[in-house]
Amino acid sequence: MNVPFRWDLVAPDQLGSMLDGVTTPEPWYLGDLAECAGKVLARSGNGDLVFVGRSLDSMFDLLGGALPDRTLARLPVSFYGSRTVARENVPHARELAAAIGITPAALARRDRPVTFVDVVHGGSTFTKLFTILDDWIAEERETWPVIRHKLRFVGITIRMQTSPKTWRWQQHAAWTRRLPAGAVVNVSLDSAVWSYFGDEQTKLTRSYQLHRWREYLHEVRRDEHTREALAEAVHLVSLGRTKEVRRLVARGIDGEPALTEPWLRTLFRQLSA
Repeated sequence: MNVPFRWDLVAPDQLGSMLDGVTTPEPWYLGDLAECAGKVLARSGNGDLVFVGRSLDSMFDLLGGALPDRTLARLPVSFYGSRTVARENVPHARELAAAIGITPAALARRDRPVTFVDVVHGGSTFTKLFTILDDWIAEERETWPVIRHKLRFVGITIRMQTSPKTWRWQQHAAWTRRLPAGAVVNVSLDSAVWSYFGDEQTKLTRSYQLHRWREYLHEVRRDEHTREALAEAVHLVSLGRTKEVRRLVARGIDGEPALTEPWLRTLFRQLSA
């Protein structure tokens, strides 16, 4: 794969002695993560989930265990710095997207949507990602009226009390109005859990700045922090395979409006079994 290295923990590579002597951490956030994952599935529009960056690697791992036959992918890009993506970094972003099957031509011809998932504060990452795709589609002269139905975005936001004056990031991003109604949605998450994933959790991989991502294609880090992060990730995949956690994910789906649709009812039954 022409993407930075990360262990495949669902069909695992040989981890060797990486976890020897490492204490398996207790995922104190498990209930919140599983429920949030269920709501992400329910609001995905039956799209193939693509987790942007590293913040939601734990959701990627949990769902990889719970739904090993479902298509899940990671787009390991980091959009730091200015409000726009530097011109010289755009080809790198496109190459990373193409490596997981996301190109204008592929989007126009796929049956299911692509649903991008990430933690969201102000929405800048989604804005930059949409801009890259939008410019690319125009360059390739692919059919926007078709592709607009193949793009969805699910933002994981901090849970707070809602009111008519609540600030919602998608209402301030003009590009969201170019997509069909319901294509940009949110799932709220407890603030402590959101902060853990977004700001505090030790990640299994480096933060891939676009101008340096090729440096990490075959890198295997073996320091103590990486081994602890690996133990956490392996444990989450294992937990995702248990009936108890699968039912927690199903609980997040229960009551969602999309449960009237056959694809989600099938998924709900699969997780509840």
